[in-house]
Amino acid sequence: MNTFRLTQRTAAALCTWLLCGLSLAQGFPNKAVTLVVPNPPGGFVDASARLLSDPLSRVLSQSVVVDNKGGGSGNVAYAQVARANPDGYTLLTSYSAYHVGNPALSPKLPWSQKELAPVALITVATNVIAVHPSVPANTLSEFIGYLKANPGKLSYASQGNGSLSHIGTEMFKMQTHTSMVHIPYRGSGPAVQDVLSGQVQVFITTPPSVMGHIQAGKLKGLAVAGKTRHPGLPSVPTTAEAGLKGFELEAWVGIFAPAGTPPDVVNKLSASIKQAMDMPETKTRANAAGIEIRYLPPDALDALVKQETEFWAKTIKAAGITAD
Repeated sequence: MNTFRLTQRTAAALCTWLLCGLSLAQGFPNKAVTLVVPNPPGGFVDASARLLSDPLSRVLSQSVVVDNKGGGSGNVAYAQVARANPDGYTLLTSYSAYHVGNPALSPKLPWSQKELAPVALITVATNVIAVHPSVPANTLSEFIGYLKANPGKLSYASQGNGSLSHIGTEMFKMQTHTSMVHIPYRGSGPAVQDVLSGQVQVFITTPPSVMGHIQAGKLKGLAVAGKTRHPGLPSVPTTAEAGLKGFELEAWVGIFAPAGTPPDVVNKLSASIKQAMDMPETKTRANAAGIEIRYLPPDALDALVKQETEFWAKTIKAAGITAD
């Protein structure tokens, strides 16, 4: 009898939990949704969040607010979302280098991947090798030659220690056997300003940060680190075309919720994000900003995270990159 009563109570509790999750999804959302961005305004991650926020607000019929929480190589924002109420109203706009790179950089993060539930991949962007006009090189091969003749003379910007621009440029240095001084910033916005002024000469980053400046002649685009040329920079060759085969660098942005968010809420958010990113005006804005829309559902995003975590852990160890 006691066992039967315990089973009844367990079943009742399970039913209550399932019904609660269902009712949450049916009534979700009934207030504003916040997209926490681990970077300051400007750059690929912030641009991706703002690309999503307006069409998603229309799909959900609720405001979608972008909240920039830069600092700590993304860890401030990640910890905030990991500790947030798992109700679907606080979401992380996650940057690939932070999500899969930070765990390899430090064993004592204030968050873990297990505390974040995948919702949807939204965008990807190949990186562009951009230099200040004062650099005496107009092609990638000339640039590599100059670096070899002048080791340590030039400095390069990154969005911060452990960012993709940091890890990617260290990969470039290893592959080309060259040397540059690393100058970390708190995001693309402040980094690109110093590159434009010539205080720092090199920035390997995603197109949204530098495409307009390259088009205006304020920076020189030497190569795109992808398989194909970028539509916004048709005259800039790929790294393979420019003679550096095997150097490809792609960043991605995904949306994550606090672990424990009801599956029905996660699935509703994911489907709504796909609908928002499929809108023609969203695609037009993405093309203008140099961003590629690429949707993946939760399971596929989870698989991508696992695959990239393993790859970047090996890369970071080989390059000797640390969080400091």
